[in-house]
Amino acid sequence: MIRQDAWNHDEDLLLAETVLRHIREGGTQLAAFDEVAEKLSRTPAACGFRWNSTVRKQYDSAIQLAKKARKEAKLHHVLNRNTSHFVKDEEVITSQEKKRSLTGKEVTSRYDELITFLKEEREKVNQQGMDDDTLTDLREENAQLKKQLAEMRAEYLEIKEDYQLMIHAVQRAAKKENRSPAL
Repeated sequence: MIRQDAWNHDEDLLLAETVLRHIREGGTQLAAFDEVAEKLSRTPAACGFRWNSTVRKQYDSAIQLAKKARKEAKLHHVLNRNTSHFVKDEEVITSQEKKRSLTGKEVTSRYDELITFLKEEREKVNQQGMDDDTLTDLREENAQLKKQLAEMRAEYLEIKEDYQLMIHAVQRAAKKENRSPAL
């Protein structure tokens, strides 16, 4: 059954909550539209249209917060995944399933590995910053090239106009020469 009636506030709220949850959790808006469509007996296209035409505008700040939460969760997950093998509550479970404390040297070594990892991650972030500078430079160069192109087009049109006027004058002169009596 496909509905063709107007959207109510509760349906808009369900749509917004579902889309924001999908954004926070790293899912897609299309998956959110599918989920809402099933709950409301509407098509995913209708949900997407409603979201993009009306509801999204009311939730700009919530969308930014959801994106920020997604980014932080992703970063937290990456850091946990990459550092979990470095330090595990300063204890290691041996093959005999007995716990032993790490020696001071082992702890120091693991912290050194963690510091090295974090420095590498910081360098990656710094390189992305340089990429942003490069992008800014490229945008400025693009703007200058667009300006030069516009100027060249204007010059081209002026030359083309002059050329057409000259051709017209030559054609008129040729016609006059053909019409004038022979001397």
